[in-house]
Amino acid sequence: MEDGFTKVCTVSELRENQGKRFLINDVDIAVFKVNGEVFVLNNTCPHQHTTIIYDGFIEDGCVVCPAHGWMFNLKTGLQPTGARGLDSYQVKIIDDEVFAIVKAKELKW
Repeated sequence: MEDGFTKVCTVSELRENQGKRFLINDVDIAVFKVNGEVFVLNNTCPHQHTTIIYDGFIEDGCVVCPAHGWMFNLKTGLQPTGARGLDSYQVKIIDDEVFAIVKAKELKW
C-alpha cells in the first residue's frame, strides 16, 4: 500500500480485548481491538525486553504486561506516568483490513 502503510491483518481476525502478535518488516508488534477500535504497539516490553505484550490484559485504556504488570496506554504507548514505553503505530482500517505504519528502530552505534 502507498504512504508507508503495511497490511497487518483483518479486523475480523481480532478478538475484543485480546492481543494478537504479528511480525511486520522485522518488527514484533501487538495488535489489540478494544471497543471496536484497533491499536498497534511494539510487542517488546522495555522492562526485560520480552515479546509478550500481545498476551497482556486490557485495563483502563492500557495494556498490562503479563510479566511484571507494567502498563502502557493503547493510543500512545506511554506509561501512565508519561514515561517512555512502547512504540505506537499509526493505524488505518480499509474495509475489513488493518494497515499500520511500522518502522524498525534505528540503532545508533
